[in-house]
Amino acid sequence: MSARAEGTFTLDSWDQEAYDEAEGAVLGEARITKTFTGDLSGTSTTRILMCRAQVETSAAYAGFERFTGSLAGRKGSFVLHHNATAEDETGSLSWTIVPDSGTDELRDLRGGGRIVVGPDGGHAYLLDYELP
Repeated sequence: MSARAEGTFTLDSWDQEAYDEAEGAVLGEARITKTFTGDLSGTSTTRILMCRAQVETSAAYAGFERFTGSLAGRKGSFVLHHNATAEDETGSLSWTIVPDSGTDELRDLRGGGRIVVGPDGGHAYLLDYELP
């Protein structure tokens, strides 16, 4: 079945520290917890590696997130691979479901989507997925 999940999430915690502060860019790591509402209902833990360039609006990150809860009423967990870049206040935040990372009723989950940050700083998600 091919479908789209939509909803919002809140950042429950964000613990960040720099590990390399050389000229040109700061490299850091963050540990994040989230709560999802909407078609995804549950919580997640995320770890990302970040780069903030010397121009404040230029940055990038990559990371992994384990979601645990339900998708369209089916329970289990899965892992998302994040990839994001920003330049001059524009950018892209995409994620892909890591193949074969699903458990329980989400075992064969496939797909990907994106995160949308609203003007108020709120976070929404879109996830296009296939689940037999």
